[in-house]
Amino acid sequence: MGKLIRCITSEGAVMATCVDTTDIVAMAEKYHKTSAVVTAALGRLLTATSMMGNMLKSADHTITLRIMGEGKIGNLVAASDFEGNVRGYVTNPVVEIPLNAKGKLDVGGAVGAGTLYVIKDLGMKDPYVGQIPLATGEIAEDITSYYAVSEQIPTICGLGVLVNPDLTVNVAGGFIIQLLPGYTNADIEKLEDSVKDLEPVTKMLSDGKTPEEILRIALKNFEVEVLYEQNISYKCKCSRERTEAALMCVGTEDLEEMANDEKPTEVCCHFCDKKYVFSQEDIKKIILKKV
Repeated sequence: MGKLIRCITSEGAVMATCVDTTDIVAMAEKYHKTSAVVTAALGRLLTATSMMGNMLKSADHTITLRIMGEGKIGNLVAASDFEGNVRGYVTNPVVEIPLNAKGKLDVGGAVGAGTLYVIKDLGMKDPYVGQIPLATGEIAEDITSYYAVSEQIPTICGLGVLVNPDLTVNVAGGFIIQLLPGYTNADIEKLEDSVKDLEPVTKMLSDGKTPEEILRIALKNFEVEVLYEQNISYKCKCSRERTEAALMCVGTEDLEEMANDEKPTEVCCHFCDKKYVFSQEDIKKIILKKV
């Protein structure tokens, strides 16, 4: 179970969210059997998407972040509800590339150049879709760039995933800090001074710091008020009913081919790897529903 906390500074100049997503990223690694650099990339995207989902205004709102990269990882996708419960998948779960110049997992190199898409379903006729070229592929910088370019919100984003030698997840988490309308130059200076010597998220989590403690360190020059704290999780929304609805969208000729196949049709969920099996009779019933 992950932990999310949201804070605001007493004068209302800064809003901040921080999450511990260690269990969430561990679940993603378990589902997708990712290599170390892919775990780091997908984990960072899941972490950012969870926080951005928690910023939505209504229970029926959702957000999806899609990175279409030219690197070996391919595409990365993460989706969140308004509470911050999140799920995700990746095109190529196993990628092996050298460490970067700092001796760290080269997430930017594995993602490559490409585009970040932010898709918000706000219950309107069409979803909002924002897109920007990837700034670095390291994801935190790309989230910062998205807010600056697409939403004109000054933002600081920090994300981190520490992977053990056996490929399990040691710690994972992140924060998003944003200036609110009405901020002053003095607020900017205070914030810049607060974060200039901030340790990496993984270091603070490894030292046992909680999301609240991390935010209080990141906003040390401000008086901080906690708005709320809640549990979040890796939550897939797949079901047999949803899978059947997806099959209803398949062309009739393709469905008839499935119905005539000697083997049952197996549909695997991208997000949690759960498999749904449909017999020939099941497929025939779907065809009849389409008629």
